[in-house]
Amino acid sequence: MNIQENQIIGELVAKDYRTVSIFKKYGIDFCCQGNRTINDACEAKKIDDKLVVSDLNALIQSNVENTIDYKSWPIDLLADYIEKRHHRYVEEKTLEIKPYLDKICRVHGERHPELLEISEHFNATAGELAKHMKKEELIVFPRVRKMVQAKQENSKWETPQSGSVQNPIQMMMDEHTTEGDRFRKIETLSNNYTPPEDACNTYRVTIALLKEFEQDLHLHIHLENNILFPRALELEKELSQKN
Repeated sequence: MNIQENQIIGELVAKDYRTVSIFKKYGIDFCCQGNRTINDACEAKKIDDKLVVSDLNALIQSNVENTIDYKSWPIDLLADYIEKRHHRYVEEKTLEIKPYLDKICRVHGERHPELLEISEHFNATAGELAKHMKKEELIVFPRVRKMVQAKQENSKWETPQSGSVQNPIQMMMDEHTTEGDRFRKIETLSNNYTPPEDACNTYRVTIALLKEFEQDLHLHIHLENNILFPRALELEKELSQKN
């Protein structure tokens, strides 16, 4: 595979998740804004796209072991995986991070007022993600499973009265963008997740957990925006054309 400047970032990452390391190196959003070309993203960042493409091709041609090929998974399996792996992660880590943030805000907030903003953003993200994931679990993922079942059984597909799956999917993608933007603010406020010199161990652990949370969120959003949702729309179109 020879990567070109006009390739769509999300499609490229869906083919080979290793490329994420290059996009992160240049600060290019591969999940919420993964529908842009490399050239468009580089223009927005004022980066030489030839450097990015060169790094990407060097990575592709290296012997570094490839990561999990999520694109080859059945989409109902991918939905199950996202729910059991990433949704549970968000739920568990939210409960872990919140008390730490509260503590370091009390102890270090006066010297580092940015912590209060970080806490505010994280609490907002936690609340919105809880509602977001519930909508996926009650609306989007069950629809995906029903469509897969209809194809497997070669049964007639009737579009539900609520309409195309495009509607809830677009809502989910809009919410992904909102939370991606919010975590970029946290990244900036935390100096790219770098604790200050006077940070205690709890402070350092909290910053490390926030960085890990963002990394998981990026993969979570990528799996949905760039793989699950496009394939769900393709499947719905395929089923509708059979009727």
